[in-house]
Amino acid sequence: MDLEAHRGELVAYCYRMLGSFHDAEDLVQETMLRAWKARDGYDPARASVRTWLYRIATNACLTALDSRARRVLPSGLGAPSTDPAVPLTPALDIPWLQPFPDARLDPDARTDLRLALVAALQLLPARQRAVLVLREVLQFSAAEVAEQLETTVASVNSALQRARATMEQHGDLGEVPEPRDAEARAVVDRYARAFEAADVAGLVRLLADAAIMEMPPVPLWYRGREHYGLFMARVFAMRGADWGTRFVTANGGQPALATYAADGAGGLRAHSLQVFTLADGLITGNVVFADPTLFEAFGVPERLS
Repeated sequence: MDLEAHRGELVAYCYRMLGSFHDAEDLVQETMLRAWKARDGYDPARASVRTWLYRIATNACLTALDSRARRVLPSGLGAPSTDPAVPLTPALDIPWLQPFPDARLDPDARTDLRLALVAALQLLPARQRAVLVLREVLQFSAAEVAEQLETTVASVNSALQRARATMEQHGDLGEVPEPRDAEARAVVDRYARAFEAADVAGLVRLLADAAIMEMPPVPLWYRGREHYGLFMARVFAMRGADWGTRFVTANGGQPALATYAADGAGGLRAHSLQVFTLADGLITGNVVFADPTLFEAFGVPERLS
């Protein structure tokens, strides 16, 4: 029984359910331990190993979600700020959505992990979330999902309808045509050069008119080139003009930058992980995760010389 062959896709599934890469890895490890202990009771006549593992993982996720608040991005908490000088006070009591490092992602699971979609999934009740992902992303049949959730096919179909209706209320979350890899990389490379030079005008030229910036764990977000530019001018005024970047990818192909700020000792230290959304050759969104602990997960150093 090869359990490890399914670990990668299970981590992606648990991430969709929980909104946290670290929690997903922990839940999959728990799933593997439960499966190993229960291996003598596995009946291949009832389900494949994959289906059986998803049942265990789903139950582990639902149990975990019983005692946890949903993970969010700042844009899910209210209206955008119009004051670029507002205090940048982290809200550490809020469970924030995390990005998913592509370096840790099974190549076969690189679909439907976009930050906007994962954030919207967190709005669903846990069982509806499971039904939607199992049915529409992973393509399990209604009968298989009913078996996994110990319910009826009618209940699964009803939950799926309610989940779809909720998702439709939160904008167009269908597949977004991603720019070609070379095109996206070129745009983000230009952004990186402007960022390293503290060139606000250069950054703003790469933005769509209604570009959004949000900065968990600070519960603020901005919309539009003007506010984006004013905020970045404030950042460079506070932190200086000496910056570094490393290109990475997140959430199944979204371009991202690990950014580094001067440490006062002639080097650069981890500052934030910025995940971009692009359309028509422009940046439409930038989620700035001010969490240096993510650097290890993304396989980039915490300091640059």
